[in-house]
Amino acid sequence: MGHWWERNILEPGKLPLLLALTSFVVTFVVTRIIVRLIRAGKGPFGNVRAGGVHIHHVVPGVVLTVVGGFGAVASDRHGAGGAIAAVVFGIGAGLVLDEFALILHLDDVYWSAEGRKSVEVVVITAALVGLLLAGFSPFGVNDLSQDEVQDRGGAIAFVAANFLVSLVALSKGKARIAVFGVIVPLLALGGALRLARPTSPWARRFYGRRPRARARSLLRAYRHDRRWAGPRRTVQDWIGGKPDPSPARLPSGD
Repeated sequence: MGHWWERNILEPGKLPLLLALTSFVVTFVVTRIIVRLIRAGKGPFGNVRAGGVHIHHVVPGVVLTVVGGFGAVASDRHGAGGAIAAVVFGIGAGLVLDEFALILHLDDVYWSAEGRKSVEVVVITAALVGLLLAGFSPFGVNDLSQDEVQDRGGAIAFVAANFLVSLVALSKGKARIAVFGVIVPLLALGGALRLARPTSPWARRFYGRRPRARARSLLRAYRHDRRWAGPRRTVQDWIGGKPDPSPARLPSGD
């Protein structure tokens, strides 16, 4: 284990990336626990206010991200400074992306249905960084044998081909399958081979003069959304908390 750690984490300079990913995930989990306690009125925690203004945690997150980012650029990947900067950056990124929906909508939508976008972005970010961390790079590792170079080169070629398949799935409107297909081999192949979603770039390009394909695409998208919308909401609620119910809209009168 020590030899693997030395050759694949320390020697290529991946320790800051590992520390950034760990602090990012831990910050998101701890932040969600705290805001749930605040929402439930439990524990010693409370919203931070200054002059009657609610200070969202995205504010210190931006500061920490800037400090950690510049610190990482100015530091050596193999030194203590780079490790500290990576942790600071990961904490800041966790705080910022936990309120990604607020930045996107420029509104406090943390506990609304729109706030689920923050959870999705955090999961996708962690998955992509994990892919970078687990990647078998032939660079930065000294004294590789010819067989090791070939193995790592083959792994990179396979990842590149898998990435191209994920791009096809993405063009067919299957963003989640495309993202996780980059990480899980062959997962995106199903999305790339199946019919595109009716609003996707692929459907607009290739289904314009194929009414039967367009109709099948609409029907399959409807059935898929009806089947998986509930389980997807359940998982999102478990990770990020259940959103507040949308206020009922009264019919407008003349």
